[in-house]
Amino acid sequence: MSAFEENLKSTLGAATAKVLAGQLGLHTVGDLLHHYPRRYEERGRLTRLADLPLDEDVTVVAQVADARVHTFNGGRGKRLEVTITDGSGRLQLVFFGRGVHKPQQDLLPGSRAMFAGRVSVFNRKPQLAHPSYAKLGGSSGPGDEDALDIESWAGALIPIYPACKGMESWKISKAMDAVLPRASDAVDPLPPGLREGRGFVPLPEALLKVHRPQTRADIEDARQRLKWDEAFVLQVALARRRHAETRLAAVPRRPGRGGILDAFDAKLPFTLTDGQRKVTEEIFTDLATEHPMHRLLQGEVGSGKTLVALRAMLAVVDAGGQAAMLAPTEVLAQQHHRSIVEMMGELAEGGMLGGVEHATRVVLLTGSMGTAARRQALLDLVTGEAGLVIGTHALIEDKVRFHDLGLVVVDEQHRFGVEQRDALRSKGSTPPHLLVMTATPIPRTVAMTVFGDLETSVLDQLPAGRSPIASHVVPARDKPHFLARAWERVREEVAKGHQAYVVCPRIGDEEDEKDRKPAKGKGKEDTGSEASGAPSEEEKRPPLAVLDTAAQLAGGPLGGLRVEPLHGRMHPDDKDAVMRRFTAGEVDVLVATTVIEVGVNVPNATAMVILDADRFGVSQLHQLRGRVGRGSAPGLCLLVSEMPEASPARQRLAAVAATLDGFELSRIDLEQRREGDVLGQAQSGARSSLRMLAVIEDEEVIAAAREEAMAVVRDDPELERTPGLRIALEALLDEDREQYLDKG
Repeated sequence: MSAFEENLKSTLGAATAKVLAGQLGLHTVGDLLHHYPRRYEERGRLTRLADLPLDEDVTVVAQVADARVHTFNGGRGKRLEVTITDGSGRLQLVFFGRGVHKPQQDLLPGSRAMFAGRVSVFNRKPQLAHPSYAKLGGSSGPGDEDALDIESWAGALIPIYPACKGMESWKISKAMDAVLPRASDAVDPLPPGLREGRGFVPLPEALLKVHRPQTRADIEDARQRLKWDEAFVLQVALARRRHAETRLAAVPRRPGRGGILDAFDAKLPFTLTDGQRKVTEEIFTDLATEHPMHRLLQGEVGSGKTLVALRAMLAVVDAGGQAAMLAPTEVLAQQHHRSIVEMMGELAEGGMLGGVEHATRVVLLTGSMGTAARRQALLDLVTGEAGLVIGTHALIEDKVRFHDLGLVVVDEQHRFGVEQRDALRSKGSTPPHLLVMTATPIPRTVAMTVFGDLETSVLDQLPAGRSPIASHVVPARDKPHFLARAWERVREEVAKGHQAYVVCPRIGDEEDEKDRKPAKGKGKEDTGSEASGAPSEEEKRPPLAVLDTAAQLAGGPLGGLRVEPLHGRMHPDDKDAVMRRFTAGEVDVLVATTVIEVGVNVPNATAMVILDADRFGVSQLHQLRGRVGRGSAPGLCLLVSEMPEASPARQRLAAVAATLDGFELSRIDLEQRREGDVLGQAQSGARSSLRMLAVIEDEEVIAAAREEAMAVVRDDPELERTPGLRIALEALLDEDREQYLDKG
């Protein structure tokens, strides 16, 4: 076992190792050495307290300006108020009860310290309540094991680490002192020629410089080297996947003339956009090759991705094969099935009375289907009667067999694990072609990392006839009359003959109440969303729920309108019935969870009110907003929030309201997520596999690393001549993560 694989328990002790593992995901010496400082404090240059964000954990270096003890309850209670300053502003610290004695002794006017805590607001002023702190200066008092000697950093650059409760930055720094000598054992993943050609410092030197820099130049040297390591190892993994795929054989699927595709095109009441034609040509070229297509189809919300995918599926049917579309939810599968059957008309009635020449059968397969319907669908697939199948995870069950599966279309890829997607692909006698669709646009750098082994097609042109969508933030707590006006706007839209959506983060049934926990990542389609930075008073109120809201609206501001709820735990038949009624115009207002986030197409729906909008992520809000404005009438999206105007959540909502550009919003979303975990399925807040590389900012590094990685893999696919690189791949990308790279 290498020094980097050694458990931290043996080096730091059980208590420290437990916190590092449980709170920060750091288990080994290597994990800790790759836990890089977020920033550096320079002695004599204090952090600007005036710029501290609300409701975020911060670490600051500042000087005590004033400290006073106040008594209350007849002298029985004590409160210590400490004011710290950096010249640009002041911040109040407050300690209560038994927590007063030690800081009263330590934090004397004129003393300097490092403070860590969450910024809150009291009496309209920012404060830290019971912050952790470590004094800075020379010697510390007896028994003050958390005090720091600032002179221990010879260059006077103090590293500030990503920290957590119970493991403040200075404690991580002390732990780092214990493991830094092991940096000399680091195995270098970069081939010597590449490292020397680009002038990078050796890896042990980079680790020492990033944790204990003497100068700002040391930090830059280390960051450039460590960014390259992450980008290069990731791109090598992707290049190896691409190389392996090119060695697989597939059946070419070339559509013939005068078949179902030509008949379908003749039925279309509109012409394809230039973008749709270009992307279709790319897909058809791939389908005609003897190797499996691996293509990513991304584009703006409402750009017609489903139509492009359907034409590819029909091309495969023309070539004698079958095509399957895998959808993440039953609602979306049913919606796709319904819209595809409607678009195809009699071409979807193969083998039935009224079916026409070249017609095929389009079947739906979900987990909740009745036995008879399910048996018939399975029979249609195995005999080849059904050329197209749309389904959920039920498609990947062992019982499902295909006659000749030629194409798999995966909608909303991020909701599927690679095992599920590969299980469906394995149902072909030879590897079928693969088309992956994303719901919202993604930046080019993300396409090079997350989807790095897929060729990319982009639809950046909306079909003619789509209307603009006006978006506004509704500050419900600050201006309650704005919310009242929002409901008036809904009534006005309904009076014009249109319909509306109201979106809530929660269902509100008994199951929901029993299972509900504070969400920290993207929730399931029917129970939640991305909770991000809600204040403590906001956390006391549960997220607004569909069932409660539907009842309150029907009996209040939307009284007299036809209001119905929709959520993911309804019986599938009931969900389908509600969607059919809404599509037919028999429901005025649909109160739903994010179950309507993708694929729902009701051109008559013109208004959307998203309640507790701050609990959803940027891309999710953009995707939801895309449900309106799909017809000739203008769309309206109202983002309702009780968050303070200065909060990050409100700034995020303002960004969504300010633009309809999905590519710009995807960049904002990625920045909000702090890169997320590019290799895993975590959406936000989890420890990132990319600790130094920023996929938005480091496009040049990623592009250059991609070229170098392709060259290395082309010359040495098994990496036999670069053992250090093989070790780095195994350490950074365990087997599950490397498999996940097939998605990205």
